Amino acid sequence: MSLLKPTVAVRYVTDISLELLRELGTDAILLDVDNTLAPPTSKIPYEGVQEWIDTVKASGIHIVICSNNYKKRIKPFADSVGLDCVAMSLKPFPFGFNRAKRKLKEKPSSVLVVGDQIYTDVLGANLAGMKSVLLLPRSEEHGWSIRLRRRMERNKRKKIKLRNGDDGNVGKAD
Repeated sequence: MSLLKPTVAVRYVTDISLELLRELGTDAILLDVDNTLAPPTSKIPYEGVQEWIDTVKASGIHIVICSNNYKKRIKPFADSVGLDCVAMSLKPFPFGFNRAKRKLKEKPSSVLVVGDQIYTDVLGANLAGMKSVLLLPRSEEHGWSIRLRRRMERNKRKKIKLRNGDDGNVGKAD
């Protein structure tokens, strides 16, 4: 298996159904924030995200935000959506994923990482022995490092097919 290949790809976090989570054997989810739950730097989640979080939590699946951002950015957002968080995760290195896994007391094979980047979220999940869901980025980001990573992942995204009967791939946004 390629370290850069996600377990599954869908458009948005709200497209991840409880059925899919059960199929993947998910007991816990590690969520990225920017372009996954909310626009970059926003304190307000995308439409439907809070309801999705509440539904997943009600099903008994534990969720922790796992982000490379600073705690001053992530902690207030996590609090606003009712989640715990691990900031400064250093993705794709497994350190942050392992800290979150210890908080959750879960084995890696039952943890699902959800994010919008191949070279941080997917690679990090695979290095940590976890499954991953790759999402389409929903908002444009302007930092040089994210633009570089997006350019590097462009061809890889074209080869990854979306789940849920969509004919597209994760290289195409709306």
